[in-house]
Amino acid sequence: MDHRPAGYGTTARMLHWLVAALILAMIPVGLLMVQDGLDRGLGDALYLFHKNVGSLLIVIIAVRLVWRLTHPPAPLPATMPDWQRRVAGLSHLALYGLMIVMPLSGYVRVRAGGFPIEGLDALGMPTLVPRSKPLADAASSLHELAAWALMAVLALHVGAALHHALVRRDGVWARMWPPRAR
Repeated sequence: MDHRPAGYGTTARMLHWLVAALILAMIPVGLLMVQDGLDRGLGDALYLFHKNVGSLLIVIIAVRLVWRLTHPPAPLPATMPDWQRRVAGLSHLALYGLMIVMPLSGYVRVRAGGFPIEGLDALGMPTLVPRSKPLADAASSLHELAAWALMAVLALHVGAALHHALVRRDGVWARMWPPRAR
């Protein structure tokens, strides 16, 4: 018999919603900052935000991943069909993979391109990759592809969460909401 609580604990919930909020802020910034004809001051501010929040996300996602590996989630409801369990598992695996690929590929793109990451530079963090146009270009391509994949998987994740909350009403949504466990 499984004695784990029905939902995630407060730490897991807080990490989930913090990462969600930051990623949801990063998406429109990332899409806007690469637009042609954007005012230089606005473009610089968007890049500054995107690079520094991306650096912060590397740390928060690492903490979240360690927490998830050391604190397994409660089992899904027994009423959930097997195919939904498999899709949920695969989508969570994809989300974690993309949450790792996105900030790391962004970091490599920026550093290999010879650009600063102001927050890390202020902390005295060394540049961990060599300056290399081919490496920067490859990381940029990976970052863009992973961004579109992340948006697609996030849409699936949010759609499934809303389906469980509003249609099925099977307790899946309550595993992660509210942000603080009761």
